[in-house]
Amino acid sequence: MATDIKDTTHALTAAAVMKLLPARPRLLALGEPTHGEDTLLDVRDELFRQLVEQQGYRTIAIESDCLMGLVVDDYVTSGKGTLDEAMERGFSHGFGASAANRDMVRWMREYNDGRPAPERLRFAGIDGPLEITGAASPRQALTALHGYLALHGDAGLLPCTAETLDHLLGADARWTEPAAMMEPSRSAGQSAGARELRLLADDLVALLDEQTPHLIATTSRDDWDRARLYGRTATGLLRYHFWMADTSPSRMTRLVGLRDRMMADNLLAVAERGPALVHAHNAHLQREKSSMRMGGLPLEWWSAGAIVSARLGEEYAFLATALGTIRHHGVDTPPADTLEGLLYALPEDRCVVDASRLKAALGDARPATRVSPYYGYSPFDPSHLDGTDGLVFVKDVPQS
Repeated sequence: MATDIKDTTHALTAAAVMKLLPARPRLLALGEPTHGEDTLLDVRDELFRQLVEQQGYRTIAIESDCLMGLVVDDYVTSGKGTLDEAMERGFSHGFGASAANRDMVRWMREYNDGRPAPERLRFAGIDGPLEITGAASPRQALTALHGYLALHGDAGLLPCTAETLDHLLGADARWTEPAAMMEPSRSAGQSAGARELRLLADDLVALLDEQTPHLIATTSRDDWDRARLYGRTATGLLRYHFWMADTSPSRMTRLVGLRDRMMADNLLAVAERGPALVHAHNAHLQREKSSMRMGGLPLEWWSAGAIVSARLGEEYAFLATALGTIRHHGVDTPPADTLEGLLYALPEDRCVVDASRLKAALGDARPATRVSPYYGYSPFDPSHLDGTDGLVFVKDVPQS
């Protein structure tokens, strides 16, 4: 393919990104095609710094446990705890071991030191307390929500006592049973106690909403927002556990869809407090349906980005990241007839590509889809250009 695309690329800066968009988005989503590579996180961090200093962004939200993320947010906003504690207890999926993530958290704390609260940077995890092998107990979220309402709301309106919750929850090992992902019968999600907990969680969230004016006035907007996070997480986890116990053919589709729905709810909450940079896998942020094979079964579901884009319109923007090589994982120079191959032939090591101009340059001919020899890397699907506001290209990803 001899298409000339050099005029579609720009140096990767916040200013160049903003020129691709009709207006400053409330959520600027930057996807990545693989996890665990600090080079891609360094790109993210430099873009975030520029967005903070030039565009007024104040939050970074990443694909990590939303409850664990509160530990990082407390550290960067108020200095609570230590950097080591924030990295150890504030990230899921092993992301706390990343040197790039550590540099980001350190920079945010230094930036916030001495600044008034409205100007401080915030951190958010957007994933549920979920791993590919299972889900957390709903205990932390449920008891924190109940405790907030008992302390600051009308205790007489609570649907149950803390002791009742504790009894219904039982041992946390019931919820985290590792065999439950592959054996629905090992899940506690459809037990009588779990069904009662879903009703109680719904009542607690409704009570939180009903008492919003009083709760914000007597605590703070941040405390109320945190209680809402507990409520979203409790109801989301209980719903997830319910479907873990399902035996129908749609079970896995429901589970992957529920995870992205939980991410979408967290993203919409982040959007309420002002412009934020979002960083997660491309598959979670794209506007098209996501797909994968699990246990030999093809799965399709609407991603968090697709849900949020439908809600926010132009206030949501998506930049997909594509890359050339990850040689330490066997991903070598991309074939010339792929989109990655076309971009790899350009001289820039890192750039942002104007997706609309790239489509015009390509015309009716779309490049071949690259095939990855490494299961942990997902090449960019050229058919997704229509739903992408820009493409970030990183030529080579050396071993972290």
